[in-house]
Amino acid sequence: MRSMLLHLLVVSFALLSFIGIGSAGVTSAFVRSEWPSVDIPLDHEAFAVPKGYNAPQQVHITQGDYDGKALIISWVTPEAPGSNAVQYGTSEKEYEFTAEGTVTNYTFYNYTSGYIHQCLVDGLEYDTKYFYKIGDGNSAREFWFQTPPKIDPDVPYKFGIIGDLGQTFNSLSTIEHYMHSGGQTVLFVGDLSYADRYQYHDVGVRWDTWGRFVEQSTAYQPWIWSAGNHEIEYMPYMEEVVPFKSYLQRYPTPYAASGSTHPLWYAIRRASAHIIVLSSYSPFVKYTPQWMWLSEELKRVDREKTPWLIVIMHVPIYNSNDAHFMEGESMRAVFERWFVDYKVDVVFAGHVHAYERSYRISNIHYNVSNGDRYPVPDKSAPVYITVGDGGNQEGLAGRFRDPQPDYSAFREASYGHSTLEIKNRTHAFYHWNRNDDGKRVPTDSFILRNQYWGTNRRRRKLKKNHLHTIITETLLTHGLRR
Repeated sequence: MRSMLLHLLVVSFALLSFIGIGSAGVTSAFVRSEWPSVDIPLDHEAFAVPKGYNAPQQVHITQGDYDGKALIISWVTPEAPGSNAVQYGTSEKEYEFTAEGTVTNYTFYNYTSGYIHQCLVDGLEYDTKYFYKIGDGNSAREFWFQTPPKIDPDVPYKFGIIGDLGQTFNSLSTIEHYMHSGGQTVLFVGDLSYADRYQYHDVGVRWDTWGRFVEQSTAYQPWIWSAGNHEIEYMPYMEEVVPFKSYLQRYPTPYAASGSTHPLWYAIRRASAHIIVLSSYSPFVKYTPQWMWLSEELKRVDREKTPWLIVIMHVPIYNSNDAHFMEGESMRAVFERWFVDYKVDVVFAGHVHAYERSYRISNIHYNVSNGDRYPVPDKSAPVYITVGDGGNQEGLAGRFRDPQPDYSAFREASYGHSTLEIKNRTHAFYHWNRNDDGKRVPTDSFILRNQYWGTNRRRRKLKKNHLHTIITETLLTHGLRR
């Protein structure tokens, strides 16, 4: 009886795990009565300035090395440079260690930023809660963070995925819902503040408000940054022509740790995942720095240690919405073959202000002379997911192309966020959660099977009892559907 039950569980699990072109995709008919797509007023409590003279604000952390034993802690002091130090330790209000950072500021037209502090805190222990303190005297502020578990192929970990956030009331709903999801690190797929929707002095002001707006999450867990078109800020009418100026000043990345030559593209390893960040708005064709770096980084991926290979970028290379249709085609032509050859598990993108998930498909056989002209099912290809639905002031992209392409599994024009919960080296749970009039509603979910360890040959290497235990716990504790 026990063996029969286990057999049924395995079969059920395998069926739930399959992602193919076996059934028609779904275009959701849901239409939400969204809040106005306008930015929150400057005097709203979401942008409150911390109390005290020169108190640190806009606090955010990101991974500071390749393997998750370091953090970069960033903050702004508005009136004076103040202290560059981060005090930290494993007991609340007892700070055993001190790290010294740097401070700088910048100008953008007639706006001058506050003093931007960035401090690398390294040599951390895995899977440990740390408390940290920044600032001077009575204005000092205290926060905490949890380091990831040691890199291991079967260690569970939960990522949130957010994109195109902005600073509207819809954005606030997304942030609040994500903070109740149990996510441990955010993969951010570009378009942060939408400050470029403003002019002159107000551009810098809206970077400041956004930094305070997201601090409720970014001060306590790492956000892994990628840049979008709204970070470019090419504004010649203001004599501001250096792309990504504000973004690069404010949001550092650990690019050098992965051998990258630029902060806009880099890689990290965290828990059981190898995460690659690409820049849609930097040169990526053959022989460019980003192309050369990615060709080497993919060779460094060790699926025996980090079985989950995740790519994040801003512009989706598969998109069936009228908004930004085909904008990712040039990057697809350059990188899709690598995604298939190296068996990338999932590619997350933003840019389109809607949600869409693909089946596993590729279009690598087409060229200008011959070959298939349309995407075809490909078991070695990643799933492509667009989550440009964070809530920004430009509103939703509600015009999907009709008929729905065969490669598109599910699509809906709503605000929301996603989570990817890695359970072990073979399976992860994915959920997209809609913001439904202020409530978080799980809307699209499936079991993602690992491209490397999901093959029968490699699965046989796993201990059967271990796999059966995971399957049993999964089916008993999760209500999942295709």
